[in-house]
Amino acid sequence: MAEAEQAQQQPGFTSTTQKFSNVSFNIWPPTDRTRDTVRNRLIETLSFPSILSKCYGIVPSEEATDVATRIEKEAFLSAVGVATTDNDGFKILQVYSKEISKRMLLQVYSKEISKRMLDTVKSRSDEAEPESKPVEEPEVESKTEEQNEEEDMGSTAPPQSEKIESVVDDE
Repeated sequence: MAEAEQAQQQPGFTSTTQKFSNVSFNIWPPTDRTRDTVRNRLIETLSFPSILSKCYGIVPSEEATDVATRIEKEAFLSAVGVATTDNDGFKILQVYSKEISKRMLLQVYSKEISKRMLDTVKSRSDEAEPESKPVEEPEVESKTEEQNEEEDMGSTAPPQSEKIESVVDDE
């Protein structure tokens, strides 16, 4: 009852209440301004020093812009696909937010994996290539059929073709 008396004493209170009673607040879909803000925040996170960049490195600004646009668009489309009713605004927003986070982490993680793989390949190729010394192939002595037969007669080992067959049969 005290509230009713206060409302009567404050004439602006009832008119304000009536004015905003028809106003609705929708959390989904986000406005273009909100989506732009999300993209800008993604660009900032990817291309400036942050906790994420300490672990995975900084993404160049142009690449970060492309990646952020793609991540936001894919997350938005994913969230729209989940939308079932107008009352699910908070659920949809949660899906949108999770998709952005997941896709951003996948992006930086895959970039880190690619970098590590490239570093591994480079280090292996550096190990395999000696310092500009040409590799000389050993000379192979060619034997005549007679020499091969003489070696085979003195040996107790089976001929080469039988060795290969026995190994294949064992597997």
